[in-house]
Amino acid sequence: MAMIDEPLYPIAVLIDELKNEDIQLRLNSIRRLSTIARALGEERTRKELIPFLSENNDDDDEVLLAMAEELGVFIPYVGGVEHANVLLPPLETLCTVEETCVRDKAVESLCRIGSQMRESDLVESFIPLVKRLAAGEWFTARVSSCGLFHIAYPSAPETLKTELRTIYSQLCQDDMPMVRRSAASNLGKFAATVESAHLKADIMSIFEDLTQDDQDSVRLLAVEGCAALGKLLEPQDCVTHILPVIVSFSQDKSWRVRYMVANQLYELCEAVGPEPTRSDLVPAYVRLLRDNEAEVRIAAAGKVTKFCRILNPELAIQHILPCVKELSSDSSQHVRSALASVIMGMAPVLGKHACTGLNLKSSHFVQKMSKVKAVACSPIPGLTWLEQHWDATIEQLLPIFLSLLKDEFPDVRLNIISKLDQVNQVIGIDLLSQSLLPAIVELAEDRHWRVRLAIIEYIPLLASQLGVGFFDDKLGALCMQWLKDKVYSIRDAAANNVKRLAEEFGPDWAMQHIIPQVLDMISNPHYLYRMTILHAISLLAPVMGSEITCSKLLPVVVNASKDRVPNIKFNVAKVLQALIPIVDQSVVEKTIRPCLVELSEDPDVDVRFFASQALQSSDQVMMSS
Repeated sequence: MAMIDEPLYPIAVLIDELKNEDIQLRLNSIRRLSTIARALGEERTRKELIPFLSENNDDDDEVLLAMAEELGVFIPYVGGVEHANVLLPPLETLCTVEETCVRDKAVESLCRIGSQMRESDLVESFIPLVKRLAAGEWFTARVSSCGLFHIAYPSAPETLKTELRTIYSQLCQDDMPMVRRSAASNLGKFAATVESAHLKADIMSIFEDLTQDDQDSVRLLAVEGCAALGKLLEPQDCVTHILPVIVSFSQDKSWRVRYMVANQLYELCEAVGPEPTRSDLVPAYVRLLRDNEAEVRIAAAGKVTKFCRILNPELAIQHILPCVKELSSDSSQHVRSALASVIMGMAPVLGKHACTGLNLKSSHFVQKMSKVKAVACSPIPGLTWLEQHWDATIEQLLPIFLSLLKDEFPDVRLNIISKLDQVNQVIGIDLLSQSLLPAIVELAEDRHWRVRLAIIEYIPLLASQLGVGFFDDKLGALCMQWLKDKVYSIRDAAANNVKRLAEEFGPDWAMQHIIPQVLDMISNPHYLYRMTILHAISLLAPVMGSEITCSKLLPVVVNASKDRVPNIKFNVAKVLQALIPIVDQSVVEKTIRPCLVELSEDPDVDVRFFASQALQSSDQVMMSS
């Protein structure tokens, strides 16, 4: 080993490990390429390391993937952008391998390198590479070439640009569907680099061929091209060329193509503009909402609120709401779940369109509006219009909300619960309390703990909107009931819930409605419930302040230190540690420290540990004060 020239040693190690039977050693050596390149220097990396990698590309896919990734950031190690072209040969070879993820990573690295290369090097080295791959005998090379045109095209001279457009057109008509798929998926990126004069003449011709491909896997990728090309074309050209394709795709014989249209619909609407959307895409969207395939209905249902934002309220109520009502009782639970995740957003969309700047939520507004109508000599168009849209929001959407809230599938209910605040912005307190509350109470006692957990997290929000009086009557008992739930996550969330309620309604309200009921539970025979109460006390103390903590909470915690269960005692130590910064120093000396000293002598090792930790915290507070 001493005879080996020292600078050669790293490359010798690399060669040895790359030929090792252990794949992990080979993989490790590839991932250390940058270290080895630094040791070799820029010139030897170009002349020895890169050629070696080009020759040794017949390896496991995992090793080749790592190599493709490493080479993408290798420009600094070969001497900068002026020598970037030496990295192209090994990556070109990797673009032809059978494994898709290796090819994709090689293309990604080539794009990264090509975007940094000088224009002259692109013309001399990069564009010939693209042409070689596009003319490759094996389809994998042609597939990879499609992802490189958008890097090669901008720097090419005019004659080469014409040739590149012709080659791309040929790839879009390739015999292999995999090549046509790659061409379709990369068309948007390539089109963004093409001059506007050639965009209409050449690219739109290529696009039309792809939209009529006999393979649905090619046509569905052309759907993405609709949105990309729509952003590049003038509005009138977009309506002429893109809109008919979208309408046709929405009726395609393949459900996968229709699914892609439903999934990309909002982007497609943005591409063609608001007027064509209202006239041509509303019927197409209604067809998708009523599609025979559940997967298409799922995708369409998930876009219903976004789509309604584009429309005026009349169109939404006339065309979209009937479909939404049908979907709320769809035979597929996944369709109902997709609808539930977005439908709550329709209330503010329709309601805000109808009542921008007005508070239509309150019964006070309704009474005022009735009086205005009573004294008016003739109908007031503005008020009539407001009433119609507000009524539509309440009368049509509310039954759908309630239906989904009672759905047998938990995910549907969870999706509705998570957006309850949106509907309350429009429907308001009066109707919310009358209609939604029974469903909320039912969900609060649901057998699925995740549903109960979701409800708990939204209780403070509901409480703030319903008010103190209503909360005390209807929801207060539920909050206490959750503290004794069988599931730990529910009890933990319930403890945080009482803290948030105390913050919302204030210490005086909490002292009257929360503290007595919480403290009564400390004598529960089950130790897990007693632990929950200790946790709740530690959360409530900062909200309630020093006086209430000392008079009401601290005595309960100190009494709990006599509990027979060690878990309770070491939780007492943790709670006392949390209370030290809240109470006066005299209380710490007279009450907290004696209790902790006693716990620090407990037979249980965990109790002693947490008590000692709390005592140390107490000492630090005393020193700092």
